[in-house]
Amino acid sequence: MSFDGIVTRNIVLELNNFLVGGKINKIYQHEKDEILLHVYNKGKNYKLLISSSSNNPRLHITRYEMENPPSPPIFCMVLRKHLSGGIILNIEQYGMDRIIFIDISALDEFGEVTVKRLIVEIMGKHSNIILVNKESLKIIDAIKRITPNISRVRQILPGLLYTFVKQDRFNPLYSTETDFYQQMEKDNKSKQVYKFFYTNYVGLSPLISKEICSKAGVDIDRPLGTLTESDVKNLYTSFSSIMEKVKDNKFNPQLIKNEFGKDYVAFHSLDIDQFGNKNKIYMNSINQVLDIYYTENDKQDRIYQKGLSIKKSVQNKLERSLKKLAKQKEELMKSEDRDKYKIYGDLISANIYRIEKGVDKIEVENFYDENMEKITIPLDKRYSPAENAQRYYKKYTKLKNAHKQLLEQIPETEKEIEYLENVLNNIDKCTEIIELEEIKEELIEEGYLKGKIKKKSGRNVSKPHHYISSDGFHILVGKNNKQNDYLTLKASNKTDLWLHVQKIPGSHVIIKTENKKVPDTTLEEAAMLAAYYSKGKNSSNVAVDYTERKNVKKPKNAKAGMVIYENFKTIFVTPNEKYIENMKKIDE
Repeated sequence: MSFDGIVTRNIVLELNNFLVGGKINKIYQHEKDEILLHVYNKGKNYKLLISSSSNNPRLHITRYEMENPPSPPIFCMVLRKHLSGGIILNIEQYGMDRIIFIDISALDEFGEVTVKRLIVEIMGKHSNIILVNKESLKIIDAIKRITPNISRVRQILPGLLYTFVKQDRFNPLYSTETDFYQQMEKDNKSKQVYKFFYTNYVGLSPLISKEICSKAGVDIDRPLGTLTESDVKNLYTSFSSIMEKVKDNKFNPQLIKNEFGKDYVAFHSLDIDQFGNKNKIYMNSINQVLDIYYTENDKQDRIYQKGLSIKKSVQNKLERSLKKLAKQKEELMKSEDRDKYKIYGDLISANIYRIEKGVDKIEVENFYDENMEKITIPLDKRYSPAENAQRYYKKYTKLKNAHKQLLEQIPETEKEIEYLENVLNNIDKCTEIIELEEIKEELIEEGYLKGKIKKKSGRNVSKPHHYISSDGFHILVGKNNKQNDYLTLKASNKTDLWLHVQKIPGSHVIIKTENKKVPDTTLEEAAMLAAYYSKGKNSSNVAVDYTERKNVKKPKNAKAGMVIYENFKTIFVTPNEKYIENMKKIDE
């Protein structure tokens, strides 16, 4: 994790400059593990985000808007009771750990001034936000209550005294050269050298530990037992040099992108050279770095987590539908043999005078066969010949009716499978929480999920992807089934071009023609978008059908996103992610 004790020191330094003396005007809790404090200080408004999420715990000033729940959770109400209107007195770090104390002066219910301490513990899945009385350290409440069932070592519950996290590692700011050499000598000789730093010094992350090794010219994976005296000396020089910068608060906040320059892979308050210099982005503020890095990462992580339960429900229903289809096809094959049983009944009836009661089979001439070949018919000894004939007639009628029903049911099951596969594809393509909520609502409307649909007044609604082709044509891509319906059936003209991948789940794509002829380049780009936003994203030579919008129809009672089309042509394309990323896109 990049958010280590060094970054914590940097963020605390900045937050003291921005927020100390400021008044807390509003408090929100927009996620179960995240709060937002609105602070007014020196003529400016700040939004301090504090998160205890397992995957992205952090605190920093944010410029992004958050959607709040209709009613505040209990912890939010507790914070409002104790901290609303309060003044931030001080923000400090606990040693070099990722623990921050925010001291706030506020009036209690009797009008007396009291000082509360908001403790932010950034510790991965054990992260927490705890409100205590500063003087007594008695816990008022926490965003995550830790009961004895969760941890027998350290409970966090209202009324208990707050206990500090035990420190069993050196503080790197005050550790001596002697400490370093002695600890290096005592440590496990098979341990990789970079692990020595973050396992022995509090506040150092694997990232900065690797940077220490890199600057010392020592391979990060070298076992401690293989280090020469010169290696150890170089490592200490590198370590002490970095810690001197931390002591002097000589920070250089930066974001680091991957080799393709697309996604952020790391950040830090110090200069990080191990990734090279090509994709480093320097910034003036660690708050800005954290806000950019975490906002997108956290959003995608929450989309993934929230999408898991929906996806699981859809996958379960898809598996059931696939089993249902297999069974229906098996029964259809059995029903193909139905005429045999009518023949059995007819032959038994025609030869009934020859059949003795109690026999288990009869051999007769098959007058349905042009050669009058003999046929053996099984009989049930428990029944008379006439009853055996009636049983075969009933079996024939049952299979005949089943055949007719199955011919109607199988296409319906296939449509359901197509629909569910399309929903899974849409879930995988979600980039905003609202898109996931729309899919959930669609599934509730279609009867696949239980739940209530939120009222639409004043709510945000997701918009289709909106691209501009190389020739200047507008291309729209649906994000979910309901949006596909709207895009195709309401937002497009009859002469617009409609595209969809052939026989696999994917988005509806519309080229707004404005009654102009669509150039080949635009057609290829739209087809590439159709393939990219489909299950065939990672395939080559994907077949994409296209036709004028007037040739696309929605059958009566069809599920969301399901249409039929005619008079189409087909183009084959291979999705190119880099090409699509470079296409002009309008964010609406």
